[in-house]
Amino acid sequence: MSDPTHLSLAEARDALKLKKLSAVELTQAHIGAIEKSRALNCFITETPELALAQARESDARIARGEGRLLEGLPLGIKDLYCTKGVRTTAASRILDDFTPTYESTVSANLLRDGAVTLGKLNLDEFAMGSSNETSAFGPVVSPWRRAGDPDAKIVPGGSSGGSSAAVAAHLCLGATATDTGGSIRQPAAFTGAVGVKPTYGRCSRWGIVAFASSLDQAGPITRTVRDAAIMLKSMAGHDPKDTTSVDAPVPDYEAAVGASVKGRRIGVPKEYRIDGMSAEIAALWDRAAAWLKDAGAEIVEISLPHTRYALPTYYIIAPAEASSNLARYDGVRYGRREQGRDVIDMYEKTRAAGFGPEVRRRIMIGTYVLSAGYYDAYYVRAQKVRSLIKRDFDEAFASGVDAVLTPATPSTAFAQGEKGAADPVEMYLNDVFTVTVNMAGLPGVAVPGGLAANGLPLSLQLIGKPFDEETLFSLAAAIEAAAPKIEFPQPWWREG
Repeated sequence: MSDPTHLSLAEARDALKLKKLSAVELTQAHIGAIEKSRALNCFITETPELALAQARESDARIARGEGRLLEGLPLGIKDLYCTKGVRTTAASRILDDFTPTYESTVSANLLRDGAVTLGKLNLDEFAMGSSNETSAFGPVVSPWRRAGDPDAKIVPGGSSGGSSAAVAAHLCLGATATDTGGSIRQPAAFTGAVGVKPTYGRCSRWGIVAFASSLDQAGPITRTVRDAAIMLKSMAGHDPKDTTSVDAPVPDYEAAVGASVKGRRIGVPKEYRIDGMSAEIAALWDRAAAWLKDAGAEIVEISLPHTRYALPTYYIIAPAEASSNLARYDGVRYGRREQGRDVIDMYEKTRAAGFGPEVRRRIMIGTYVLSAGYYDAYYVRAQKVRSLIKRDFDEAFASGVDAVLTPATPSTAFAQGEKGAADPVEMYLNDVFTVTVNMAGLPGVAVPGGLAANGLPLSLQLIGKPFDEETLFSLAAAIEAAAPKIEFPQPWWREG
């Protein structure tokens, strides 16, 4: 086999079962690719020895006929997931040397099913960002390059930029990610990958460093829809350690890939045709509707009138929850500690040294909107608007709509330093199409739709009913089959 890193996860699974290659060979190929691709800065911590030990165990299991769902398949783990005995930083200096003594439920599920863990992937600090430029360990560089501008370092999206770039660069077969306002779907869209944000409660949040607890959800980033279905089957499930985890059976998502979409009613919300949206993305949106119609679906226009308020509402609720969650990082129990004259001085110096500018900004915003004089005016009102956003979707689904089709992002990926330096709101606008899904707790998937004139990926978003990820997988597969096939970049970044 010429280059095992160019197999899809499903292809690698089948090759291992047929013993066309070994888990050790597959893992060594990915370790070699990672070592030659450090210029992309995808990994914060590499774990080659651990990966090879797991691969050897997988080969032994396969030889005994005891292979599990993900046996021997090398994956990357976003460095927001706590991993037993492996450093977990959340891309922040305040957790620079934190090594958990426990495993997050989702990563434990992957290990239970035989996955091989290659290391911990870079991200925006505490998952706060849309470009992976806020990481304390430096920005991730996308493997994609803009046509006519080969020197520009393109961002891979965020916060799960390390995950999306590693998948697109063939450094792992798939990667875990988290989505609070679009942090799975937006980076997947920027890198031509598939990203699935499941229904809130479908995957356990236990052991994942918290950003905004009512919005955070784990999910996979992969190169194909089928691969995402395979990974989510393993990641999902009830967890008694997470009170928001839903006790419901996990379907066989892979069986939904390729299922007929005939008779499905797909809503196209008029409010998503916003000013400033790329003309290429608007045209792709129309083409995708035509692709689904050709596959037998019915396209209907719907209205989600409170969409216009989603972004400001999100940027009240998410920082409020973040300011509460991040209060635990005080230099007392774990993490970084700076010496001070007294305990208050120690708190202040520790948090000032440990948190980056974007995290400090969001803590300040969150503390402000939760303060006595502004709680009702901002936070309570935002929660009321959040209920209205959810009601819009409920009414659309009650009318007979099976899923909603929208763009994933308002533009293609941009270069490092092009957005947000002077005006953070410019960066926040990248989440305009994705935050509604988190506010309503719904499942969403980003699926590639082709390339723009500048050579960068374009992507679409499908939004589904609660716990109806199966429908999304069938629709996403229909788009994947109809869209021009994306050839992932040649490894211009490789060393040696």
